Amino acid sequence: MNSRPAVPGEIVDDFELPAREHWSGVVEDGRVMRIVDLEGEQGVDFLVYAAADHRDRYAAADTMKINGRIFIDKGTVLYSINCNPLMTVIDDTCGSHDTIGGCCSDAINRTRYDAPGQRNCRDNFLAELHEWGMDERDIVPPVNFFAYVPIGPSGEIDFKPPISKPGDYVDLRAERDVLVLISNCPQINNPAAGFNPTPIGITVWRPR
Repeated sequence: MNSRPAVPGEIVDDFELPAREHWSGVVEDGRVMRIVDLEGEQGVDFLVYAAADHRDRYAAADTMKINGRIFIDKGTVLYSINCNPLMTVIDDTCGSHDTIGGCCSDAINRTRYDAPGQRNCRDNFLAELHEWGMDERDIVPPVNFFAYVPIGPSGEIDFKPPISKPGDYVDLRAERDVLVLISNCPQINNPAAGFNPTPIGITVWRPR
């Protein structure tokens, strides 16, 4: 069992999300969510919506434009399509997270790898969206925490082996009540999850 670093506040939720599984829940304004890559090299697909209006959802392009860079790290604010701050990365031991690779799906597994019928992040997200009265129209390009998608000199991209180590984590402070969806990436055809999906840790707390 990997040790989980202590958090500076009162824990309100703390659990381990198994490999390939999914979760959703509301994180209240001012609370902090920590996502821990327990064994290393595990991508975590992440979507966030304003809890009061799910139409006001994470916007990858606006987040990149406002922050002035394509990768996410400490200090990055995740913005909505109305340019409202949703969550802020207040701590990060990994150093770089992907905004452009999107989520794996049955269609992409079939098209790129000739591997239909496998677990995938799109289906994981759909399962959680249905719990909140949403559907495929509400899926947008996610943040891929711990995923490594460098940009080549001619603009080429692809998932490379993640740089995250066992115990690396990212802390996100909610800037308003937000609905968070997580898919613990089940991809086995590229190195987004190190070709070996593993569990992650999730903790939510009230700062002191």
